Amino acid sequence: MPDTTTLSRHQLPPLPYATDALAPVIDAETLKLHHGKHHRTYVDKLNAALAEHPKWADMSLAALLARAGRLPTAARNNAGGHWNHSFFWSIMAPPGTANAPDDALAAAIDARFGSMVALREQFSDAAVDCFGSGWAWLVVNDKGRLVIGTTSNQDNPLMPDAELAGTPLLTIDVWEHAYYLVYQNARADFVRDWWQLVNWAEVSRLHAAATG
Repeated sequence: MPDTTTLSRHQLPPLPYATDALAPVIDAETLKLHHGKHHRTYVDKLNAALAEHPKWADMSLAALLARAGRLPTAARNNAGGHWNHSFFWSIMAPPGTANAPDDALAAAIDARFGSMVALREQFSDAAVDCFGSGWAWLVVNDKGRLVIGTTSNQDNPLMPDAELAGTPLLTIDVWEHAYYLVYQNARADFVRDWWQLVNWAEVSRLHAAATG
């Protein structure tokens, strides 16, 4: 999970695996650029934006997101980009190591969607159909219900004014920089292959924490 402690300066988190660990779905060059260039830019621009607004500068990333509607645009967008990418890295694992949902999450998926296959279909459809740049999410809403949805640009479900509300369990980045070097404009192929990377142990842990 992204760091939510109070920081005077936000930092790029290290990847939890080697840059070639997610290949062939996400190749090393894409991951180096995505993490080392794109994510780093969000962190740097967030710090620059907060330097101009001292009253926000000492807030944690979580606190900034909770106040997203009141943040200067640059701080909002880059805080979202930083959190979203940090979360994205955390819910992936090398192919063949991600296991399966635990019993509680598997039961919740069956109760809500009918099957894991149905969850994957609905989530994949949301990701492929997300217009322009954005993210698809699986969240737990305030009623403890699993919900699939999308957010635009670098918004996320922790922002009070985002298109989708809830506690994130799973996300996929469908900005073109997440897949273009290998998949070019074939977003659907990237989404199809990406399921090999889902870290179900981490998603199950997040589900347990969100549902108490």
